[in-house]
Amino acid sequence: MEPPTIINDDASSANEIELGSGFGNEESTSLNDGQNDLSTKPEPQEEEEPKGWGFSDPRLRPFVIISITYLLFTVTDGAIRMIVLLHAYNKSFSALQVAFMFTLYELAGVFTNLAAGMMGARWGIRFTLIVGLCLQIFSYGLLFGWKDDWSQRTAIIYVTIAQMFAGIAKDLTKLGGKTVTKLVTPEGRHTRLFQLVSLLTGWKNSLKGVGYFLGSALLEVSYEAALGFMIGLIVIAMPFAIFGLDKNLGTAKKKNSSLKEIFVLDNFNLNVLSLARLFLFASRDFWFEVPLPFYLRSPNCLALGPFFPCSPQDIDQCTTGAVCDPTLDYCTNVNEGGGCGGTGLGKVVVGAFLGGYIILYGQVQSWTPQLVTNPLQQTPPNKVTEVFWGMINCFPTMVGAIVVYASGVFVDYILGGMIAWLVVIIVTFAIIFAINSSIHSFLVVKYAKSDKVATSVGFYYMSNAVGRLVGTLGSGFLYTYAGGQVETHGGYAAGNDARLGLAACFVAGTISSLLAAVITIWIKDDDAGLKCGSCCTLVQPKSTDAIQQEEAADASPQETTGNKERSALSA
Repeated sequence: MEPPTIINDDASSANEIELGSGFGNEESTSLNDGQNDLSTKPEPQEEEEPKGWGFSDPRLRPFVIISITYLLFTVTDGAIRMIVLLHAYNKSFSALQVAFMFTLYELAGVFTNLAAGMMGARWGIRFTLIVGLCLQIFSYGLLFGWKDDWSQRTAIIYVTIAQMFAGIAKDLTKLGGKTVTKLVTPEGRHTRLFQLVSLLTGWKNSLKGVGYFLGSALLEVSYEAALGFMIGLIVIAMPFAIFGLDKNLGTAKKKNSSLKEIFVLDNFNLNVLSLARLFLFASRDFWFEVPLPFYLRSPNCLALGPFFPCSPQDIDQCTTGAVCDPTLDYCTNVNEGGGCGGTGLGKVVVGAFLGGYIILYGQVQSWTPQLVTNPLQQTPPNKVTEVFWGMINCFPTMVGAIVVYASGVFVDYILGGMIAWLVVIIVTFAIIFAINSSIHSFLVVKYAKSDKVATSVGFYYMSNAVGRLVGTLGSGFLYTYAGGQVETHGGYAAGNDARLGLAACFVAGTISSLLAAVITIWIKDDDAGLKCGSCCTLVQPKSTDAIQQEEAADASPQETTGNKERSALSA
């Protein structure tokens, strides 16, 4: 049975798969046109790899141009989060205040996901790509205006608005980047082109991780240098979009979907999957985006206060994450609002932690069918498959909560052991979460109605952004207030207890993962059961012919979920 194509994207635009282009023509067709064609034409044979494959091929040229532009943008998208977060940390903003700074960034994704596809169908991918790049430059330009003498309230409002434009830019640019990779995927799945698409999909997430690292590393030079370098990357990407693409690329001949159609919630399975998706992504952002970097930066509580005198001329007298206060002549917390009790790592190392997670997540997500679901005979996945992996997704954060809260390694502050445990938790979660995300990406295509794939998934992709928003805001609140204030020997108020704050965030992530798995049980799609390799059947099929039907459906162009996907892609 041929493995399905997994769409490796955690927040694709709601309408992007409705956009079509033949790349060799200026004229495109809508989704319905593609389906009508497929209903009358025989299943195409596996595509032979053309000779002379290169930039001169009309199909590959826009793909390469948009991919270069999108990948350069992705670096800046990852970097902006680390630049804002770590710069705010140094300015003594609390985790909750930083979470508020990302509110409009995530909220913009909710609405841009709904509107981006319609914009692309009307004005073309080139238009949305250029607008996205310009808005990213505008967002970075606004961050240059962040002044040190502003009040925290003024700074929060200003940075939040600047981040909003970055959120809009991300989803407008993603429309071009993700649509073109789908459009050029040939119907014969074993060509060099398909391999290139899979490779670049993994590179997208990997380069976002590189952006996390670069953003934190460049802050060691200066805040302005970090912003300027990222603007330079966008400027490099801009000519590719302006001069390398046809203005009609991706436009649709027929009337595009309306917001009213997107909110027609008549697809039960897709609506349940959307709700599960919300909690799945909240399970990550409850601890990853804000609490983890804050914890990694926060210093040891027991190395602060009057018992640790210092001289401003000797910066090495205080532990990492602490600073010598010249008015007090003892070591104090760089950011009392960021808490104490963490690992006290430097900015570059923190960026490497988060960047490494993103890179690993992207690569596992790309290779899930080949390395996981195919060997376990779980291809194509169904609702039971996702429930199985959703339950497994609870374990890394559950173990993390127990270890951080109760283990002597964290309670007694054994730094080497703390870092080792965090690496194990982060790596394990990245792998399992990537598998869940890949299965979700397949199921959304499977459950989407064949006559309106794009409009069926509008609420699904919106819920993805809502989940990140809920997780980010919830994490800021829990990390800031769950642990209470720590007072060291000598009466110094060192800030909130970062250890208890992170443990609370892990608990919230575990509950969110569990809710996502339980909600998935409501989906009506368990006929094929669940296998775990050739010798182990965990859930028996409800129908004796279920497996044969799955295999027949996978082979038949008229019945398969994969055909619904191909209909959208070939439109």
